[in-house]
Amino acid sequence: MNILVTGGAGFIGSNFIRYLLSGETGQSIEKVINLDLLTYAGNPENLADIESDPRYELVEGNIGDAELVANLLNSNSIDAVVNFAAESHVDRSIDSPEPFFETNVTGTLRLINECLKYWCSLEGDAKETFRFLHVSTDEVYGTLSTEDPAFEETTPFAPNSPYSASKAASDHIVRAYHHTYGLPVITTNCSNNYGPYQFPEKLIPLMILNALEGKDLPIYGDGMNIRDWLYVEDHCTGIFASLTKGRVGETYNIGGKNEQPNIAIVDTICEQLDQKRPRSDAQSYKTQKIFVKDRPGHDRRYAINCAKIESELGWSPQETFATGIEKTINWYLENQEWCENITSNKYQRQRLGSA
Repeated sequence: MNILVTGGAGFIGSNFIRYLLSGETGQSIEKVINLDLLTYAGNPENLADIESDPRYELVEGNIGDAELVANLLNSNSIDAVVNFAAESHVDRSIDSPEPFFETNVTGTLRLINECLKYWCSLEGDAKETFRFLHVSTDEVYGTLSTEDPAFEETTPFAPNSPYSASKAASDHIVRAYHHTYGLPVITTNCSNNYGPYQFPEKLIPLMILNALEGKDLPIYGDGMNIRDWLYVEDHCTGIFASLTKGRVGETYNIGGKNEQPNIAIVDTICEQLDQKRPRSDAQSYKTQKIFVKDRPGHDRRYAINCAKIESELGWSPQETFATGIEKTINWYLENQEWCENITSNKYQRQRLGSA
């Protein structure tokens, strides 16, 4: 397979590319083209360990650049497109919504337009087997109470933030291109990811790094907002299963079966760090916790019912939260240079200096 991955220098995309080239997919991956605009969350260092792999190529560019996308599709005989490219941080979307709609809506539209033209030009098996997989989020479904059943693929969309509204719009675009033009698409909606290489504005890496630096551990509201936590490598295997075995036109929810409130996540991180990297004063990292004003429109609970992908594609998460969070904490402890480059913005300064 020759695969075009968009947004592949980000957290989930970089883990997916690493999985593609790991030899663990069970399929021959001949070429992976990574198209990434390399904004603040896109970091080439995330894939430094494979940058010399002859099967891998990083292309700096925008999914909204129709000419560039068309050239990459045609010159590399692409068999599948996996679209991770998105602005994804809720707080940033509240502060400045427009970039989210530019990337997540207009960018997706321009990308899928070029994929449709390319697909229409194919013949035979190449046309039959081509796939466009769109990676989305459970946030498009809105919020749940503690008594509500988990989100299913048929749950009506009810986005509550500019970010989730932009992702819901992109999901609708992808669906429309299948039903109107016949483009062979698949959409996946995932729960909260965590694991190696996650940008430290998200909860888990933020808490790990703030704790180690002696900073406050800020927790929104009462800390009882519940999320389903999915280890990123499990997400990658779920995406690949959906890409290679999923039914065209379908949506698959990918979840970790690990619902926990934010306060429990923070406490778990503190307890593990107390054991793995004790504070010099012997106090618990929990003493650094503070509660801050809640985020506007903060969804109370997300939960994913992933029975469809389990029954149809034979996928299930392999990590419990206990095993996944320990792997994650160990990775951040063992990769302090990466963390320092991120928090100091050094990787961006280096890139801009060489541009």
